[in-house]
Amino acid sequence: MTLRDASTAVHDLVGIGFGPSNLALAIALQEQAGAGRPLDAHFLEKQRTYHWHGNTLVAQSEMQISFLKDLVSMRNPTSPYSFVNYLHRHGRLVDFINLRTFYPSRLEYDDYLRWAAGHFAEQCSYGEEVARIEPERHGDAITRVRVVSTDAAGRERVRDARAIVLSTGGTPRIPEVFAGLRGDARLCHHSGYLDWIGRQPCASGKPMRIAVIGAGQSAAEAFIDLHDSYPGVKADLIVRGAALKPADDSPFVNEIFAPAYTDVVYEQAQAGRDRLIQAYLNTNYSVIDADLIERIYALLYRQKVSGQFRVNLLTCKTVVAAHAAPAGIELTIADTAPAGSEATETRRYDAVVLATGYERENHRRLLAPLAPYLGDFTVDRSYRVQAAPELAVPVYLQGFCQSSHGLSDTLLSVLPARAEEIASALYDALTPGRQDGAAARHARAAELGALRA
Repeated sequence: MTLRDASTAVHDLVGIGFGPSNLALAIALQEQAGAGRPLDAHFLEKQRTYHWHGNTLVAQSEMQISFLKDLVSMRNPTSPYSFVNYLHRHGRLVDFINLRTFYPSRLEYDDYLRWAAGHFAEQCSYGEEVARIEPERHGDAITRVRVVSTDAAGRERVRDARAIVLSTGGTPRIPEVFAGLRGDARLCHHSGYLDWIGRQPCASGKPMRIAVIGAGQSAAEAFIDLHDSYPGVKADLIVRGAALKPADDSPFVNEIFAPAYTDVVYEQAQAGRDRLIQAYLNTNYSVIDADLIERIYALLYRQKVSGQFRVNLLTCKTVVAAHAAPAGIELTIADTAPAGSEATETRRYDAVVLATGYERENHRRLLAPLAPYLGDFTVDRSYRVQAAPELAVPVYLQGFCQSSHGLSDTLLSVLPARAEEIASALYDALTPGRQDGAAARHARAAELGALRA
């Protein structure tokens, strides 16, 4: 059964996903409407209720960026949707100040995002997963698209849109060596960790041997959680490198996450962009907060003192084969050290957690019906996909533009600035004859520069 959205004939914008990126956009669109530039926007979110990485929010999870890098403050610090106002509204502002930290827990930040999203409940349909985005041709041009989504009951809904903003986040990366174990209840990607671990025997106090694969923050948090929360677990953290590496969050390096740095990256030729991204991978990939590294080291040291070993760090190791056996999952592990031998060892685990990151290709699947008009999904500075002339429907991407806009594209740091840029570009694209959005932004930047001077 297919239902057509009757709330409006055609939405100016349908946003796919309602995570932090599109939530920030909803706020920017509301501000823009208040300035006399309204657009009718509706968002679709496959989760039934709002949660941000809800299945990964273990007790040890803390934010890795300042609370000032919230949905709005770097663009509009007086916004009612700031993290500070959230604290004030919940009666915790003084208490948070007394914590003397810039870094709230992820649990609290998730609550902040849910609070902000609650203000846009009428603009978002939860529990609907977008299946496809189809072109509607009128004469020689495609002036609308049909967004087809499926609800929990399997019913299809169709909404028409004059523009699309796609922000669905990453999809779990499953290394090829584990491909044959897809669907095995003993294998879990970290994105589903909390629900999964709650169904394992260790949740009821039974002993288990669990391997955690990965060298980043997610792997470290799962490793610590298994130790702290499940006394019956013996866990191995398996990493390719020779040591756990700290994230570089020093002040000068952190400037690469400033909104202005997006221009620095974008203005380079692709080879230059690639060099800049490669140079700073240690800010975000396969790195861990220094405090958490120290905690893991202290934990391993205490085991040496007590002689009681429950958890272990296996460095310079890589999994070269994985097989499901009746008694567990058997991992064939090889040495990655340059001078290591070619010998391998096999270890058997009751379960395996893959903290192996995410892929960002989902936009290609959802936009496949439009692919003939979208080329290789190259985007302009305002995140609009550069399309063939006959596609008059603007398509914008959030979180899929790291190769052109830099490392901050998949993170929270640029949300306020990016949301304003896309909101302005959307209005200009859908309202012919208005001042060019880029020109307007440059004019505003010049005015701000003059004020600072």
